[in-house]
Amino acid sequence: MVCQEADLKDGQMKEVTVGEQKVLLVRTRGQFSAVGSQCSHYNAPLIKGALVGDRVRCPFHGACFNVRTGDIEEYPGLDSLPCYKVKVDDGKVYVSVSKNSLKSTRRVKEMCGMKPDSKHTVLLIGGGPASLVCAETLRQNCYQGRIVIITKDNLPPFDKPKLSKALNVDSSSILLRPSDFYQQYGIEVWTQREVVSVIPADKAVKLSDGSVQRYDQLLISTGCRARPLDCPGSELKGVKLLQRYEDAKEIHESCLDQRVVVIGASFIGMEVASYLSDKAASVAVVGASRNPYERSLGPEIGKMSKQMLEENNVKFFMNDRVTEIQGENGKVKQVVLKSGAVLEADVVIAGIGVIPNSDFLAGSGLEVDSKKAVIVDKCMRTNVPDIFSAGDVTSFPLTIRRDQRVNIGHWQMSQAQGRVAALNMLQKPTTCESVPFFWTVLLGKSIRYTGYGEGYTEIIFKGKVEERKFLAFYLKDEVVVAAASLMFDPAVARVAELMAAGQIVTKAQAQADDPSWLQM
Repeated sequence: MVCQEADLKDGQMKEVTVGEQKVLLVRTRGQFSAVGSQCSHYNAPLIKGALVGDRVRCPFHGACFNVRTGDIEEYPGLDSLPCYKVKVDDGKVYVSVSKNSLKSTRRVKEMCGMKPDSKHTVLLIGGGPASLVCAETLRQNCYQGRIVIITKDNLPPFDKPKLSKALNVDSSSILLRPSDFYQQYGIEVWTQREVVSVIPADKAVKLSDGSVQRYDQLLISTGCRARPLDCPGSELKGVKLLQRYEDAKEIHESCLDQRVVVIGASFIGMEVASYLSDKAASVAVVGASRNPYERSLGPEIGKMSKQMLEENNVKFFMNDRVTEIQGENGKVKQVVLKSGAVLEADVVIAGIGVIPNSDFLAGSGLEVDSKKAVIVDKCMRTNVPDIFSAGDVTSFPLTIRRDQRVNIGHWQMSQAQGRVAALNMLQKPTTCESVPFFWTVLLGKSIRYTGYGEGYTEIIFKGKVEERKFLAFYLKDEVVVAAASLMFDPAVARVAELMAAGQIVTKAQAQADDPSWLQM
């Protein structure tokens, strides 16, 4: 017995203990249900999340779970929650958990394997989250053909957002699935292999080793690559880009007790500067705007983030840019800025944006936009039959912005699109309706963000940015189009759920002194 029936009102949840297992007990529409209490992504306590209707959204990174079935309904995270039996008897609520599942906090959805003689092949180009979720969704929906993931990386799909936040991670700790998982479900992963062209007329792709692989259906989820520096000296030893697992390791090792200059005050640049602040001899950040994140999060949050890092000995050179990197014996020695400042440097790390990996599609007839992102519809279909695309490489119609075509490099969005692509490959018409959800970590503190704020005209704050506890609403045409927060959970998760349900958050709500509509 975990509680009295009267202890929980409709729309409420409670963490209870069964055996030694923590369980999330929920009451919705008069009915009780019980599921695992931890998010399957990074084990966040779901009791601190946002419950809207039949689903609970993780307060940290936005994953959503159906409280009746435990199934994952929005990413990040790959697994569903265990689901437990609940019965109400004589005003008392009972939860039963089988002894076998007492220790498990997550549940892998049921999947089929491959039929040994199957000729049908789905090729997934790119080893990121879109490819992995596409492969898993195919197997969850009884697809028994051949699935091949082709990746340039040395590793099978791994947790890339961790790289810029914790450069010195062990490769085994960031793998999204262990190698026996792929064997169990008949998913081939070809590492260190590169597709150099796509030939739709032959339904085939050509690889860099000259081999040709045919497909019945194809997913292009090649992501983006770090934009290289184009100033004199960018070829010197010690100039780094963060792209692969090996880059992260190398940056960590080469920066210890060295003078580091980070070029770019974007999310990657700031996370790397934050990570190195107590490891390098000195860290300087060069940014083109007045404050970091000026365009995305606004000047106030940018200024606060800058102050946080300055308190940890990171120096900033804003409203400036690099004109030259000077070296000695082929190795970086100093960085010259437009303002005339000269920064001593042993290592230079560039975080100045990304370029979609779509060059190999030249001559294939696939449509790309002016920034080289692959154009897809809401079903992740390209303009070529049987070719789909998902993740950072795509330009897609965003539901919450009246189907405005956007390119968003969010981990969670890539996973959602991989799932949608798989369902449409299987002739199960599904559109991508996900609400963007993003987070960045500076010195152990997480700023969370949801929505799509490009072109916002006003920011309304709750709490105080200078006290590092706030909720920011971004407005365009008198409507909230995005929200960001620090130490204000689960506000952003709640806003994401309202947006996902198609509700409009008005300026009046954002301005209201009483934020009870957020049900915090």
